Amino acid sequence: MSDVDEQGRPEPPTDGDELSILRGFLDFHRATFAWKTNVSDADALNRTVGASTMTLGGMMKHLALVEEHWFSYVLHNRELEAPWDTVDWDADPDWDWHSAVDDSPDDLRALWRNAVARSEASLENALADGGLDRPSPRRRRDGRATTLRWIVVHMIEEYCRHNGHADLIRESIDGLTGE
Repeated sequence: MSDVDEQGRPEPPTDGDELSILRGFLDFHRATFAWKTNVSDADALNRTVGASTMTLGGMMKHLALVEEHWFSYVLHNRELEAPWDTVDWDADPDWDWHSAVDDSPDDLRALWRNAVARSEASLENALADGGLDRPSPRRRRDGRATTLRWIVVHMIEEYCRHNGHADLIRESIDGLTGE
């Protein structure tokens, strides 16, 4: 059982095996993202900071896609499903970011939470089928395969980066600050 901080985030373990620590940090950063995007006002989810066009809603939709891409498409060689499968990504490579303005806060939150739940199931399947060293069947553009370990570390990095963005936007909405 992990400790939970005042925002309801599970504290990553300070000791343990590699998998426990990696999952602990991924869970912590997912929970940080949920905390930072916990606003119900659609206008707040569409707020930008400075010259950036980045929004909390766009981040939620983007991270839902990132979850699906790495834990389903890359790791298990599954085709992307709705809503990702009908997008013309060549014509609009940032569709996930800017189309979020058309989605309700509840729909965005559900899209992201469902993607995380599917990723967790995919992670469990991959751990049972080779562990962290399990290679992905899909190759990178340069021909190399990634391992499950690489994917988990990449996802931690992805959440860390976007949590910083979310922190700035959230502060501009209601003054909320924190890690």
